[in-house]
Amino acid sequence: MAACAVEAAAPRHAAARQARKRTRVVAMGTTDDYEGACCLGEGAFGAVVMARHRGTGRAVAMKYLREPGGGGGHAALLQEACFLEACAGNPFVVGFHGLARDPATAELCLVMDCAGQSLHDALLGQRHPLPEDTVRAAMWQLLTGAKRMHGGHIIHRDIKPANILVGGDQIVRFCDLGLAVCMAEPPPYKAAGTMWYMAPEMLLGKPDYDALVDVWSLGCVMAELIGGDALFQGIDYEDQLCEIFGVLGVPDDATWPWFSATAFAAGMPELEKQRRRCKGSVLRCVFPESKLSEEGFDLLSGLLTCNPDKRLTAAAALRHPWFSKIQSQEVPKKEEAVSPLPKRPRRHAVCAT
Repeated sequence: MAACAVEAAAPRHAAARQARKRTRVVAMGTTDDYEGACCLGEGAFGAVVMARHRGTGRAVAMKYLREPGGGGGHAALLQEACFLEACAGNPFVVGFHGLARDPATAELCLVMDCAGQSLHDALLGQRHPLPEDTVRAAMWQLLTGAKRMHGGHIIHRDIKPANILVGGDQIVRFCDLGLAVCMAEPPPYKAAGTMWYMAPEMLLGKPDYDALVDVWSLGCVMAELIGGDALFQGIDYEDQLCEIFGVLGVPDDATWPWFSATAFAAGMPELEKQRRRCKGSVLRCVFPESKLSEEGFDLLSGLLTCNPDKRLTAAAALRHPWFSKIQSQEVPKKEEAVSPLPKRPRRHAVCAT
C-alpha cells in the first residue's frame, strides 16, 4: 500500500507578510540549454526528467508541475524555488540551479542537481537490515540538514524516504520542498504531507504546529531504516492515530494534556479501554536490542514522542550520545559551485518568502 501526499498550503496574511517580506532573486534560464532528457519519474503532480547542460555536460534533474485543469503549476514552482534558494549552502538539501523556461510553451521547470536515487528505492533493493552505524550516519546527516532548514524558518512538511536522495558520495539530501512552509507566516496551518509520516498533532488538526512535525517524520524514517517498512500504516487519519497509539500508548493528561481536549479523544471512548489494557509503549518490542542499541532506541523514542512539547528538536537530537562516535564528522562546507544556466543574458524571477 502506498501513502498519498495531501497538499495544503498555509493561509497567507497580507499585513504580516508585508512586515516580514524578504525578496529573493531566482535565476531564470531556458530549457534550450539542456539536451537528452529522459524521464526519472512521473505522477499526477507532473514529472522529473534528467538532462545534461549543453555547455558543461553536467547532469541535472528538471521538475515540471501540473495544476488541476492542465495548468503549468507556475505559482507552486516559484514558491518551491524560493525555498530551495533559501536552503542554498545546506549540503543536505538537493542543490538548486534555478528556473528554466521552455521558449516554445513558456512552461517553467526547476533545475536541480541529479543527486541519486530516492531512499525509498534504495530500501526496496535492500535484502538485509541496515547496520546500525549506517543508520546512525544517515540520521546524523538528516538531522543536521533539518536543523539548518529550521534555523532558516523552513518546515519541510513532507519528509519521507521518497523525498530523500541517496548520492554516490554517501550523502543523503532532502528534496521536494513543494509542501514546505515558512514559519515567518503566522498560523493557522493546515495538514500537509504524507499521512504515514505525519505527526500526531498535525493529524489531530492542531493549527499552530511547528518544525517538530519534521522531527516526527524523521523518527518515522529512522524506524523504516531499521525495520525496512513504514512503522505506522493507517488507511485514514483516525486509523493512523490508532496505529500510532497502538505502538506508543494512548496519551493521557500526564503525557500530553492537550490531547484529551481534542475531538478525536472525545469521540473515541474506546481509547480509555485501550489505555488500561496496554500499559504504555511497546516500541521496544518492535525494535529489540538485537536491532537497535539502548542509546539508539533512546534517540528513536525522543523523536517519536506524541507530545511535541516533549519531543526532541533536531538540534537536541544531534547532541544525543548515540551520535558521539561521529560528532567529529565534517559537514561538507558547501555544494559544488553551480555553473550558470545559460551564457546569454538572463531574466530573473523575484520571489517573496
